[in-house]
Amino acid sequence: MTLIFSQKRIPGIVISTFIALFFSKLSFSQFSEKSRWISTMESQSAANTWLGYRKAFRLDTVPASPTIRIAVDSKYWLWVNGERAVFEGGLKRGPNPTDTYYDVVDVGRYLKSGDNSIAVLVWYFGKDGFSHSSSGRAALLLDSDFGLASDGGWQCAVLPEYGTAAEPYPNFRLPESSIRYDARKERGAWHGAVYDGRLAQAQEIGRAGDHPWHALVERPIPLWKDHGLQAFAGAPSFPFTSTGDTIALDLPYNAQVTPYLEVEAEAGQAIAVFTDNYLTYHGSATNVRAEYVTKAGIQSYESLGWMNGHRVYYAIPAGIRVLGLKYRETGYDAGFAGSFTSDDPFYDRLWAKSLRTLYLNMRDTYMDCPERERAQWTGDAVNQSGQAFYALSTASHAMSRKWLRELVGWQRPDGSIYAPVPAGNWVNELPCQATASIGYYGLWNYYLHSGDRQTLADLYDGAKRYLSLWEDDGHGTVKMRTGGWTWGDWGDNRDMLLIYNLWYYLGLKGMRLSAAELGHAEDEGRYAAAMGRFESAFDARFWNGTAYRDPAYTGETDDRVQAMAVVAGIAGKDKHAAILEVFRQEEHASPYMEKYVFEAMFQMGYEKEALERHKRRFSPMVDDDRFTTLFEGWGIGSDGFGGGTVNHAWSGGGLIVLSQYLCGVAPLEPGYKTFQIVPQPGSIRQASAVVPSVAGTIRSHFVVDGDHFELDVDVPPNTRAILGVDSRYRFVSLNGIPVIKDGKHVVNGLTRRPDGLEREGHHLLIVNDGHWELEAF
Repeated sequence: MTLIFSQKRIPGIVISTFIALFFSKLSFSQFSEKSRWISTMESQSAANTWLGYRKAFRLDTVPASPTIRIAVDSKYWLWVNGERAVFEGGLKRGPNPTDTYYDVVDVGRYLKSGDNSIAVLVWYFGKDGFSHSSSGRAALLLDSDFGLASDGGWQCAVLPEYGTAAEPYPNFRLPESSIRYDARKERGAWHGAVYDGRLAQAQEIGRAGDHPWHALVERPIPLWKDHGLQAFAGAPSFPFTSTGDTIALDLPYNAQVTPYLEVEAEAGQAIAVFTDNYLTYHGSATNVRAEYVTKAGIQSYESLGWMNGHRVYYAIPAGIRVLGLKYRETGYDAGFAGSFTSDDPFYDRLWAKSLRTLYLNMRDTYMDCPERERAQWTGDAVNQSGQAFYALSTASHAMSRKWLRELVGWQRPDGSIYAPVPAGNWVNELPCQATASIGYYGLWNYYLHSGDRQTLADLYDGAKRYLSLWEDDGHGTVKMRTGGWTWGDWGDNRDMLLIYNLWYYLGLKGMRLSAAELGHAEDEGRYAAAMGRFESAFDARFWNGTAYRDPAYTGETDDRVQAMAVVAGIAGKDKHAAILEVFRQEEHASPYMEKYVFEAMFQMGYEKEALERHKRRFSPMVDDDRFTTLFEGWGIGSDGFGGGTVNHAWSGGGLIVLSQYLCGVAPLEPGYKTFQIVPQPGSIRQASAVVPSVAGTIRSHFVVDGDHFELDVDVPPNTRAILGVDSRYRFVSLNGIPVIKDGKHVVNGLTRRPDGLEREGHHLLIVNDGHWELEAF
């Protein structure tokens, strides 16, 4: 559908019309009474232990849709009849502090009538981290709907070829170890269709639901997308003989990869494999690498512990004949279904780098970075979830749902919430990140985009309980909540009392909307009253005529605070001009908080100034051709925040703003039942966005040509879309039919502005299930 907007009367142009329950529903009942947790011995608990499991079995007929259920601590690889059925299954523990995830795997394509075999390689991390809570016991539990179950009739052994690489070890935030593989100690093809050797008999050490794995929760996100082994672009011609120089091979972009090698060598020679994110761009903390010790002859090896970077290095001793070097990319199974393009290449690169950084930081959980921590800091996840709604297919929604359920699943008995979770060696609450997550930009934004009412209902009480811990200060605002870490943002000039108060208010705002949606009228009234008191008190206490400031704060005026006051809806229009001056003079926000500055400037109607500031601040990292990702801070190493990483998805908030505000696509009702397309071009002359909503694909494309504005849209069926453009355009035609003349509507009137519409001062037209309702406002 095409709208033509003009300050002059012009001819019209005709274009054709173009889940789940909460973690409290425990699933150990899905495992039969026959299945047992099995291991080599009762106390198998050494860190970085690798175990091989094997079982031969017979099927008279293959069931129509045979599945297995499999749980481990921590990761597994699965073969059926010698064919690999799963490349890295299992999720880091856990859905809550005690329980364990399990996978459901369709194995129909691998089974056959008659004799069959199954083999499982298990990697037991054996230590806690910022993203994993160790059970303390290495074991496997497997069940099926065709009679196969793990028990004492299986074979099992610790695999001596796997060990731990020498120091430096990965830093304490990572539960993973650097893997050393000694091919001289191999047990042969124990995972093949037929195995002539024999592993030891497995020991039964527990039933489903037993300590220390406790209840079992079905994996809530897909198994990884596996791109298969791929050749490095620019690799040398094979074969060649190593001179002893380290071989550096470029990846197409920063990716999650497992490196592969094929060589001919004498026994006992050590090959090291690592990436540039291990060598240089590691965020001031050691991460994972791989070591391989050769056996005699021709051999191949793929290191199964994933690593990331833009480049893979192979340190191969002189004299070894190199037959091949490859890599396997794996990652979250979601498509790059969203897109953005414009007439300014900078914003196209910004959007593309934001997407690459987002995808790189998704695996078991949302991550802050893929090398230093791999931790689900919940404030980061707020920004990442928002990006995923605009950039990735709806399969990504499961990751956001998992994040929110884990956040509440790990809630302490006293009601406090902490992050990152899952976690085994971190116990501190970050109050600002927690309120961001249970509030307007977290839980409510998830519901608005997904329409997943069940998750909203399941998590409501936990979110309500957490918000109730914040204490009124006697003025209508709140006291600083100490938590475990007084953190408001990286960088300097943080007006902390106001940052904390405004995140609390955004928590209130989200909870009021949630209460209304779920029919909790008493809660809604209480939240609304608290918001009213807060708004009056905040303005009275902290607005000094030119900016919001805590009278006790002595630093430079905090741009973050002004942005949050705007996006929270507290800063009225009478303050916008003054706040704009703050944004022109003060630049203290980190890349994480700069998203809210960018958004605030669009909400105030300062689109050109918003685009100029975002380009100025982000140009160094966006224009740095060494990287396909965005940085944690404004620079690298000492130029950033104490050596921040070069791939931090919290920096990609601009992706959201370009799709939601510049191209104007935003949900007004949960699940996009009603949504808006109200572009705010600023200095951009043309832009297009594709938004993969749960209601269907939405497209927005605009062109500004002098005093003409043309908007083309795709609206999914069974939705209501509100289209709008700045009211300075005095003439509007729809498919050649005039609907506004001299700024006046020539059709019937619309009695009220739709709830949630972002912008005033716009002409509005409505598309209802593909049909126009030409209504004036």
